[in-house]
Amino acid sequence: MADEAQGAWSEEAVDHFLRWQRIARRDAAAIRWFHAANSKARAREAARSDVHMIEADVLLRGGMGGNGDPIMAHPPETDSDNTLQEWLKEIVNTNKGIKLDFKSLEAVQPSLELLEHVKQHLRRPVWINADILPGPNGSNAVVDAKGFLDTVTSFFPNVTLSLGWTTGWQPGKRNEGYDWVMVKEMAEICKTLSQPVTFPVRAALVRQSISELCWLMQQSDRYSLTLWTGKEDVYSVEDLLYIRENFDISRVYYDILEPQNSEFKKAIGVE
Repeated sequence: MADEAQGAWSEEAVDHFLRWQRIARRDAAAIRWFHAANSKARAREAARSDVHMIEADVLLRGGMGGNGDPIMAHPPETDSDNTLQEWLKEIVNTNKGIKLDFKSLEAVQPSLELLEHVKQHLRRPVWINADILPGPNGSNAVVDAKGFLDTVTSFFPNVTLSLGWTTGWQPGKRNEGYDWVMVKEMAEICKTLSQPVTFPVRAALVRQSISELCWLMQQSDRYSLTLWTGKEDVYSVEDLLYIRENFDISRVYYDILEPQNSEFKKAIGVE
């Protein structure tokens, strides 16, 4: 039973949802996301929605260095009306995949212990995310790569890893993309891994990084990209279409905000 769950965890999300006939073709853009489902109200809304994947943020109550329970919140918040235990109880009764985003190493082990209790009920994609390297304009602290990977793989050797870079966005300025040093450092870290890896990349920084990210994707067929965006980021549907033209459509997920999300889906004929 647990092995079946683990098998689903190492299956590409696009293949899982295609197998269950929840998307019409092998196109990762067809996967619908619910972002920041942290509060009880947001988690309930996500559970009842028609999305495929639910993304949420985990930290310890009390914030960085906090030693409380794992809770569902995004820095700078340090408290929440929702614990990870309660969140999992809500989401387990759905057919949706999950992505848990960790901002600190301290939160990882106690969270994975909770996840272990429900893993036999989670026969669907499970992604574990952290920013492990500094990226373009990144100022936030990274999660220690070795500590994160050792902890996650000791619990769940097959789980999909979502490994990113810290980034920033500077309005009104030219924002540099992901450079060769950044992608080569990531490739070096990932080359010994055997499970699927998705790289969360900031949508507004991808067009200027096509060569570097194409090279990274060529290093393994287990790799994918997940585009995400900040509220203030400036990027166009044309940028998204350009990105789509340059990668295998089964290997790029789009966890992006409105209005670009709907406009992009309409432009490519995906509901």
